[in-house]
Amino acid sequence: MKTFLIIGASSGIGKKLAHLLKDAGHKVFGTYYNHSDLEGSSEIDYHYLNVLDNQPDFDYLPEQLDGLVYCPGSLNLKPFHRLKPEQFTEDFNLQVVGAIKAIQILLPRLKTGDGGSVVLFSTVAVQTGFNFHTQIAASKGAIEGLARSLAAELAPKVRVNCIAPSLTNTALASRLLSTDEKIEANAKRHPLKRIGEAGDIATAAEFLLSGNSSWITGQVLHVDGGMSSLKV
Repeated sequence: MKTFLIIGASSGIGKKLAHLLKDAGHKVFGTYYNHSDLEGSSEIDYHYLNVLDNQPDFDYLPEQLDGLVYCPGSLNLKPFHRLKPEQFTEDFNLQVVGAIKAIQILLPRLKTGDGGSVVLFSTVAVQTGFNFHTQIAASKGAIEGLARSLAAELAPKVRVNCIAPSLTNTALASRLLSTDEKIEANAKRHPLKRIGEAGDIATAAEFLLSGNSSWITGQVLHVDGGMSSLKV
């Protein structure tokens, strides 16, 4: 049995991953921001966390942590001219600085065992430019750089990898998938002709946390229905 912390485990990919790990017999700690998201998740050891706090509290965790997953994100798709510079800063604080604070605080715990694993999340929009994605691509591009640099610095004790999904059927993307027509149109843009599900991404994260990926670090894993590399 291993011990994992999933930051942002009360919905979407984080929630799916928490249950996969729990069902596999691991001890799972999860954080939440909105209490309403916790319905049906009593078997996960949840703790409130605002990732924007200057000093996040992780004192409830044991001294050894086998894996850390940082899930918080946003999806603010607007034309560049309509975005204010401070919106980029707010997004960067949520998606990048929040991850940095958590990793710095938890690094001693991740180094305690036989080898900790950190999993971060990017987006297909970093590698493949899309209209109206400047805000999210700017933050997630920083996440990819952080993952690679940290992987080099923390090797061989701690592995750091990143997953770059395409559009996934979660609450975060609900505005883009609010009708059958929108779902069908977005599915057609992908070579595999469907929208990603939370399980598609969560199983990839589960792999990167496991011993089966013990020779993988510093990688950006594209789980995107072929969007980033194929034209069909």
